Amino acid sequence: MSDSKTPSRCPFTGKTANGGELHQHASSKEDRLTTGQGLPVSDDQNSLKAGSRGPTLLEDFILREKITHFDHERIPERVVHARGYGAHGYFQSYGCHSDITKAGFLQDPDEKTEVFVRFSTVAGSEGSLDTARDVRGFSVKFYTKEGNYDLVGNNIPVFFIQDAIKFPDLIHSVKPEPDRGFPQAQSAHDTFWDFVSLSPESMHMLMWVMSDRAIPRSFRMMEGFGVHTFRMINEAGESRFVKFHWRPKLGTFSLIWDEAVKIGGADPDFHRRDLWQAIESGDFPEWEFCVQVFTEEEADSFDFDILDPTKIVPEEKVPLRPLGKMVLNRNVDNFFAETEQVAFCPSHVVPGIDFSDDPLLQGRLFSYLDTQISRLGSPNFNQLPVNAPKCPMRFFQRDAQMQTQVPKGRVANQPNSLDDGSPRECPETGFSSYPKKENGTKGRVRSETFADYYSQARLFWNSMTEPERNHIVGGFTFELGKCETPQIRKRMLGHLKLVDAKLGEKVAAALGMDGEALDIEPAVPIIEYEPSQSLSQYGKAPHTLEGKKIGILTSEGAPNALLEKAMKIAKAEGATVEIVAPKVGRCRTSDGTNLEPDHFLAGGPSMLFDCVIIAPGGDEEEGKALIDQADAVDWVRNAFGHLKVIGFTESAVDLLEKGGVKPNAEGGVIPLDEAGWDDFVEQAKAYRVWDREPMVRPV
Repeated sequence: MSDSKTPSRCPFTGKTANGGELHQHASSKEDRLTTGQGLPVSDDQNSLKAGSRGPTLLEDFILREKITHFDHERIPERVVHARGYGAHGYFQSYGCHSDITKAGFLQDPDEKTEVFVRFSTVAGSEGSLDTARDVRGFSVKFYTKEGNYDLVGNNIPVFFIQDAIKFPDLIHSVKPEPDRGFPQAQSAHDTFWDFVSLSPESMHMLMWVMSDRAIPRSFRMMEGFGVHTFRMINEAGESRFVKFHWRPKLGTFSLIWDEAVKIGGADPDFHRRDLWQAIESGDFPEWEFCVQVFTEEEADSFDFDILDPTKIVPEEKVPLRPLGKMVLNRNVDNFFAETEQVAFCPSHVVPGIDFSDDPLLQGRLFSYLDTQISRLGSPNFNQLPVNAPKCPMRFFQRDAQMQTQVPKGRVANQPNSLDDGSPRECPETGFSSYPKKENGTKGRVRSETFADYYSQARLFWNSMTEPERNHIVGGFTFELGKCETPQIRKRMLGHLKLVDAKLGEKVAAALGMDGEALDIEPAVPIIEYEPSQSLSQYGKAPHTLEGKKIGILTSEGAPNALLEKAMKIAKAEGATVEIVAPKVGRCRTSDGTNLEPDHFLAGGPSMLFDCVIIAPGGDEEEGKALIDQADAVDWVRNAFGHLKVIGFTESAVDLLEKGGVKPNAEGGVIPLDEAGWDDFVEQAKAYRVWDREPMVRPV
């Protein structure tokens, strides 16, 4: 990509600054935006760069003031990613990858590198729900022999904005509105949709966030991405661009919206509990670490800019290269000491990994370190056990709050000739930035190569299966339906019409706003891409029960043979079984043994499971007792409505009928006679009965 020297372009109207038509210009001196010192701001959309595609300059005091203030808004809770959960594990390289990087942890397949991983939501506070519709953080701290490497990413490969200077505005827009303090952990309100509708660079990200990707089934079944383009450098000093990916061994699965909402009420810690239980039971979650590798020349041939964080590199264009695996095998000993005090910074890299000039990444390199100092109270946060490197640390930093070490000797400076034992620079093995030549005009500009806001959003839509498209329509409808300002809805409908005409029409019809979409002219022509199978969760989902939970609803006199059969099948398939009974106390099975249920009926709704079996005790009175309980009827209705495969015994027929569910083996409601078990397992491996959805949730 060449370095464009065109003037700054308004991200909404697409018109240039020298045309005098920038969106939302101040009409008088009193309306002017200023810094905290009263200095009028000429451009609050672009950070100061050396050329439109060059690095962000440390000189940019407006960017630093804005982000510094933002970083210090919460003490001690994180401003973003406040609700998180972590675990320990290890990373193991598949082999030597010296052709692309000299990073030591990627060279020896016999070496295990310790890691700490923190998953999180972005918008909600520490006390919010796990299952809120939101981006999920996916951050990994590698404790390598060359120092700590933090890969700080998300479960979505793109982001809302192209420049870090807009990050405080994005988060302020999605947080509870400041005059009223709500809504919590929701983007379904005016300030968010006003912001993104005026920032069309957000359109690709919005497609992901309105899809099921924003309501994952579990952390264990969630992809991770580095978001930005990074560099890898080998021993010869050769540089290649890379995109980082984490692929879950269990596959990528999500909840559906009604299910996510109800789980939030039944178990607000659903994702935390799932990860904890899996590790405690020895079902260690595993991900494959992959990269897309491409040269600068290849990047120049793409019809999008690899420095733009709102763009992906389709896997059809650059396939994934597996580098190694990550396994989480140990829960934390203390939530606060580890999960809350862990400090991730994108600037923590090791030799062989370097940065690109992505303007969002450039701002993050400053912001995260500043944030950690605010949250943890001192630049000595690296001395906390969860943050401390596992390799030797030797430096001349001294004192400051929370100093726990006792440095010895008279020398605290470099260079020096007074102490032969002091650390010295090592040009041979120390970190060296890639010597990329920069030559650009200093200014607040955005490259024209960032101006395509709709093509990859359309690519995402065209790559979805029919159920995924229906859920995206439902996501936009729900969120925009919560907006009180009609003009915001009209503006967003105009953008959706550019992404795809049918998408725009369906959302408009659902809102009762046919024909009200604003006419928006894209800044550049929209490119038609071939669909990418890798973008669809369900188009590539593995056919498996591994890692899934089978819920069995039963009662006094629970059929012992059925329970044993279910346990045996679950063990063979790598799944787990949990028993739901009317009460929390013991009940007896059909052979008279005691059964300790995992859940009582009101506290164990069917939403908590991936597939279900309904098997009341053989006693007629017990069967009727379940039918007379509203929670049992809802258990059945919700399982059917959430498209789960349902196995049932003869004693459950009346309960199914009360819940409005008709037995239909082809439709995933399967009698568990001798032949039915194989059918149940086979259909449950498909995760959901998608053909049922038009019946229960017409779109």
